Amino acid sequence: MPAVEPQRPVRIGVCGLGTVGSGTINVLARNGNEVAARCGRSVVIEQVGARRDNPDCDTSELDVTRDIFDVANNPNVDILVELIGGTTVARELVLVAIENGKHVVTANKALIAEHGNELFELAAQKGVTIAYEAAVAGGIPIIKSLREGLVGNRIEWLAGIINGTGNYILTEMREKGRSFDEALVQAQALGYAEADPTFDVEGIDAAHKLVIMASLAFTIPLAFDKVYTEGISRICPEDIRYADELGYRIKHLGIARRTEQGVELRVHPTLIPQRRLIANVNGVMNAVLVNGDAVGPTLYYGAGAGAEATASAVIADIVDVARTLDAKPDQRVPAAGVALAEQGDTLVLPEEEVVTSYYLRISAHDKPGVMSKVATICSDQGISIEALIQHEPVDGEELVPVVILTSRAREACLREAVAQIEALDTIEGKVVRIRVESLG
Repeated sequence: MPAVEPQRPVRIGVCGLGTVGSGTINVLARNGNEVAARCGRSVVIEQVGARRDNPDCDTSELDVTRDIFDVANNPNVDILVELIGGTTVARELVLVAIENGKHVVTANKALIAEHGNELFELAAQKGVTIAYEAAVAGGIPIIKSLREGLVGNRIEWLAGIINGTGNYILTEMREKGRSFDEALVQAQALGYAEADPTFDVEGIDAAHKLVIMASLAFTIPLAFDKVYTEGISRICPEDIRYADELGYRIKHLGIARRTEQGVELRVHPTLIPQRRLIANVNGVMNAVLVNGDAVGPTLYYGAGAGAEATASAVIADIVDVARTLDAKPDQRVPAAGVALAEQGDTLVLPEEEVVTSYYLRISAHDKPGVMSKVATICSDQGISIEALIQHEPVDGEELVPVVILTSRAREACLREAVAQIEALDTIEGKVVRIRVESLG
């Protein structure tokens, strides 16, 4: 029986030696034999492109260039691994690599969310693959699950805690009674939050990840510009306490839902029942809950960031691409899950049309008839009051905190009701409102 010749090594070029880049090199060095066995061929780092070295990984025996475009133009590189971040230079780098017939693995959620439609189209034309498992939820294999594992399902909705920084802050606020500002400072001290935390705490990072998952779940083009995004900076400790009293936890969720009118894409703080598994995901951990018509609800949990957790996803993509290097392009799983021509032109609902329940917190003067007026305003907008908490005023205080849980209502109707409530002379300041989801 003739011996089977081993397949040639797959040669990769790594661009970026930051947290994920150094983690990828370290994991490959440590687990190279296991990766080769699962890949069917060895994985060789042909070249590294980085502006500076990283003491967290050893590149002394690697070919390192300070010009990342050397990697994209290197004829010996089969797969370019883009780990530089950002959307300007990264986009140019990936375009050059694709034009040169190279496959691409990336951990760059902003690049995929904002430019993925363009990149996927060019990759399809050139017969190469773009893989991006590490772009969403770090080491959790949610992209592969949506694109392949759940392919027999019609995905009805998904909801995820997909930013560890925001989840850590909300956990600290609930468990230790910290204010948002105090919890943010703690997150920055531990390295969980950047000096400028805007992308994390205002929901932009989560919106990038949500739109990628929604595109795969609903076979629609990426639509980052249509995601409703709201952060957690206005959440107060009292809201967390009232939520607990009502049997809920406040989590910062990315939610995508299929409806008869279109697809909802939204990122915002959300009250969810304490009994739900996802309500008990704390600290910097991530979790994604996916509901399919055949499988029902499935939960994916794990580390959403970090050098080696994200490197795990990067290497999984490298192996997936390497296994199909010699396959015809139409035999590979498309980057978008389906051929681009098969994507539907589904309407993304404007936020005003979204229907959900709400938590409202009102500061009212302790006078008769206040709640009657509030209830009338809600009723006129077709909104029912499902639960109410009204504590006694603290000695010397004129204002009474009133917390309401509403029935499901259209966002436009809720906004009108809130505007009318705020206009009452017995109501002080703004009405705090947070959406409520059962996720059942």
